[in-house]
Amino acid sequence: MSGLRYVYAVCRPFGTPLSAQLTGVAGVPPKQLTHHGLVAVVGHVPEEDFAERPLRAHLEDLDWLGATARAHQNVIDALTVVTSPLPLRLATVFLDDSGVRSMMEQREDAFLRTLDRLDGRVEWGVKVYAESPESPEASESTESSGNSEAGPAPSPAKPVSGRDYLRQRRGQHRAHEEKWERAEEFSRRLHETLSGYAEDTRIHAPQNAALSDAPGRNVLNAAYLVPRSESEAFVELVDRTKDDSPGLRVELTGPWAAYSFSGEDS
Repeated sequence: MSGLRYVYAVCRPFGTPLSAQLTGVAGVPPKQLTHHGLVAVVGHVPEEDFAERPLRAHLEDLDWLGATARAHQNVIDALTVVTSPLPLRLATVFLDDSGVRSMMEQREDAFLRTLDRLDGRVEWGVKVYAESPESPEASESTESSGNSEAGPAPSPAKPVSGRDYLRQRRGQHRAHEEKWERAEEFSRRLHETLSGYAEDTRIHAPQNAALSDAPGRNVLNAAYLVPRSESEAFVELVDRTKDDSPGLRVELTGPWAAYSFSGEDS
């Protein structure tokens, strides 16, 4: 088949076949390309979309980029079920099979070291959000933690002077600061606890609220490399923390291929 070679991941040979219905980027089923003790999972993609110039233009098209990323992730997810893949960067493309084999030859030692470290392990993501005071989630948390017979909390008194106004503003500022401090302390303790179940961790930059659909302020954005055998205990531990602090929301995602620990910019 003609076309360029799109590389999803590198892994060790695995015996369990991928689903015959699995398709990847450009709607093409992935195949395995073996070189020494490594397997590259690749797909054929058209030059008119993935040659250097058209690819550069496509990467500015958010719709195209999103569809390609989802197709890429479908293949990685399928691989994660049967092995511990080392995922490569989105839109890693070579001219032909020979180019893919040359890449594996050049990076063989590094690939093997990383695959040894990732073998039998998956990545879990944990995020902690502090709900903003005006958000519905924060309101529900506040109401549920109070006395239900007391009725809604009274509105703050309307300031009658500039001094009253400044006093209220200072009080609101202190309340906000105390809330963020509690959120950061909760996140620190949670991270320390979860790290005890993980072989490695990564703290990522907090998500930008303007670019994310998730409400609230992202206080913790962490990844954990966890043995598959410990994953059930890890998930149960996260679940037990979700109601520990009103006004905070804990989100768990995974299990993923170990993107954060692969040494690849994916």
